[in-house]
Amino acid sequence: MSLKYAVLAALLEGEASGYELSKVFDVSLANFWPATPQQLYRELERLAQDGLIQARVVQQERRPNKRMFTLTEAGREDLRAFAAAPPRRPTAIRDELLIKIQAMDGVDPEVTRAQIEERMAWARGKLARYRRVREGLLDGRTEDEYLREADRIGPYLTLMGGVAFEEENLRWCERVLALLERRAPVTRRG
Repeated sequence: MSLKYAVLAALLEGEASGYELSKVFDVSLANFWPATPQQLYRELERLAQDGLIQARVVQQERRPNKRMFTLTEAGREDLRAFAAAPPRRPTAIRDELLIKIQAMDGVDPEVTRAQIEERMAWARGKLARYRRVREGLLDGRTEDEYLREADRIGPYLTLMGGVAFEEENLRWCERVLALLERRAPVTRRG
């Protein structure tokens, strides 16, 4: 999959500027498809050239003009075809911390603990952001009401995936710290 479909999916929410899309990526899509603002702007240009999105310029006083992007019917059709096709390959984990943990033997255990604690802080921060997004989506409704009444439930379902991922990250980190603590006497002797 390319960034193309993540951008098209983000535009299902409606018209957005490149800046607004980069914020959408930060909050909801970055957990499973990260992109820098520069990558987003390049992709928006390609999608506009391919006729999958349409851009319009909004004149602003005291600020630079901004471009607003919307899906075209061709973009919606391309996204529907993508969503209906089976995934090409299963998910693969690419995580630098896991490589560091794999190679941790012989490294000061405090360094490893600090790396795990940093991961935990990141996971807690993401969970807090996800909870705010969830509250905004629910807008006073229960989850059942939202899932029954909302026009689109895809954003909520992907948010649930992000929450589950970060909760599992926390569980793993807690287990690693507990195991390191149990092992502490062994590493002090060695």
